[in-house]
Amino acid sequence: MKRNHACHPGSARRALVVSLFLAGMAAGLPSGASAAEIVPSYGLTRTIDGGDEVKGMYQLALRGSLVPNVIQTEVAGAYRTDEIADGALDIRQWPITASLYFTPGNLVYAGAGVGWYHTTYDYEDDLIDDETTQDFGVHLGGGIKVPMAPRVALDVGGRYVMLQDQESRLVPEKFDPSFWTLSLGLALKF
Repeated sequence: MKRNHACHPGSARRALVVSLFLAGMAAGLPSGASAAEIVPSYGLTRTIDGGDEVKGMYQLALRGSLVPNVIQTEVAGAYRTDEIADGALDIRQWPITASLYFTPGNLVYAGAGVGWYHTTYDYEDDLIDDETTQDFGVHLGGGIKVPMAPRVALDVGGRYVMLQDQESRLVPEKFDPSFWTLSLGLALKF
């Protein structure tokens, strides 16, 4: 029977630091009616060591202007899956991220951020125990917003997420879980 292992030592401390950072980012979101956006999106994602297979990813983001038409904040949650070693290892991940974007004219954006990555490693072999980890990562990203209506824009974005190498009970014993995403969504102002 499979069971989950406890998280890495110090993961609770990292989760607390990331949670406090995310709360601070959320506090920076303005309360003005036209300054915030909600951005549901669907994207394609590929892990660096996952081969050529591209998987889907769902994301929901909340954005606000820290400095109108110059700096934007974003807090987002997502869900993604991936495979390593030809399906011998399935990865399910729920990242929670916070980003700062430079947004000249509010049409193009580029920036960076941090995230907390809750990840479950599900081994195909029942003799190998599954495990769940919580890791800290950083990302670089950007995109464009194409206005479609006064309060709606098409949002096309890309992101590269850098995570620490992980150990596996498979050969090879280490793999790079870093990944890239390309997403398409709607930026809805409220």
